[in-house]
Amino acid sequence: MNQEEIKKILPHRDNMLLIEEVYEKDGAAFGKYCVRGDEWFLQGHFPENPIVPGVILCEMLAQSACVLLKDKIAAGSLPLFTGLDSVRFRTSVKPGDTFETECRIVRAKPPFYFAEGKGSVAGTLCVKAEFSFAVTGD
Repeated sequence: MNQEEIKKILPHRDNMLLIEEVYEKDGAAFGKYCVRGDEWFLQGHFPENPIVPGVILCEMLAQSACVLLKDKIAAGSLPLFTGLDSVRFRTSVKPGDTFETECRIVRAKPPFYFAEGKGSVAGTLCVKAEFSFAVTGD
């Protein structure tokens, strides 16, 4: 699924749509984002040594996971973070890296969904987390 197809599921636009590609396989969502180096979130983090902020990595995980709920996210619904747990950062993500996500929904109590995910660059784990979100109505 490319960004135009992702836009049919997620309400994120412009600089906040942080997944360029995603696909589903065996109940998991696999996403991808190539860090160019000119992103807004790198401007001051850090000028001489740009590193993708951890909160952005967590947002990328969540956006990947939301693709698994495409049938639950109707027009006008918003998937909103409700929690982040057990977040661990292992390796920095920098310009030129391709950040890849793998996420699964592990429990659901609609409108709440609980997920786990991990993100890596070239097979090296960068972040892993448990997180939850709610799919809200209009």
